[in-house]
Amino acid sequence: MGGGARATYRGFLDRRRADRPQVEYREPTEQEWQDFQQHFELRKVSLGTCGRPYGTPCKHEHACIRCPVLQLDPQQRPRLNEITRNLRERITEARANGWLGEVEGLQVSLNAAVAKLTRLNRTSTDGRPQLVDLGMPLSPTHQRAVWGRPAGSAGQGLRIRSRVRQGDRQP
Repeated sequence: MGGGARATYRGFLDRRRADRPQVEYREPTEQEWQDFQQHFELRKVSLGTCGRPYGTPCKHEHACIRCPVLQLDPQQRPRLNEITRNLRERITEARANGWLGEVEGLQVSLNAAVAKLTRLNRTSTDGRPQLVDLGMPLSPTHQRAVWGRPAGSAGQGLRIRSRVRQGDRQP
């Protein structure tokens, strides 16, 4: 951060702190600090890291496979594959025994596990997101050749249709 940006940010912080009660800027107690640190220790789970914010309970009752904030560890891919295989076997067993409620719950977990595995397969081996080639944007000349109308006219046609659908007639 450059000197000017740092000074601007410091000024912002000073103004914000001047507007708030000083008691909000006290040092945390030893117990508060331990609770804060423990939160981050409890975020470490078998498949990666729980991404829930500090001070919030687990909404999924620690069924991490279903949780959208689970941050997968790419090294846990074999474990996730095993969980997926196990869920499929359990669904087969539940169907054979007529445990339809169990089938439904296991299917939700299986769908979540497959989605997580798919997302994990889309990431590179070093954990960084892969680059996606979006191609070259079309110039107005190419858009006219491809779409048969000049650039920017597509939205106008949609607006006209929506007005007609709403019963408004255009002159």
